[in-house]
Amino acid sequence: MPEPTEEVDLLALDRQVCFALAVASRSVIALYRPLLDPMGLTHPQYLVMLALWEESPLSVKQLSNLLQLDPGTLSPLLKRLEAAGYLTRARNPRDERNLAIELTETGQSLRTQALKIPPAIIDRLGMTLTELEALHKSLTRVITAATT
Repeated sequence: MPEPTEEVDLLALDRQVCFALAVASRSVIALYRPLLDPMGLTHPQYLVMLALWEESPLSVKQLSNLLQLDPGTLSPLLKRLEAAGYLTRARNPRDERNLAIELTETGQSLRTQALKIPPAIIDRLGMTLTELEALHKSLTRVITAATT
């Protein structure tokens, strides 16, 4: 005899992907705060620095694309990082319309402190690197599906 099928409430809060993603995002970002505060960075500023530690200089457009942030959101972050002495913004001599964003020595040296962050987050989450990589892969699929 077949088992009776349960009626699933598709509007139940605890079944919502958007809810789980929102809570997970806020919770994980909150873990970064005590690690970033001594460096004088907010989480969005940290993301900018991560991109620039990989490649510097970058144009605002390149940085905007990498971080998936519109230039209007990115501009105040860059101004604050420049005021902190972590980067410079200068007109690209080859194309005056573009701003070149480049790390200063201070901004580059901050990377040494930042190397402590990933292991601390991995430890705090209590997940293996393999589990986190699988989660990253799944989230990247979600991002791709939601933005195409």
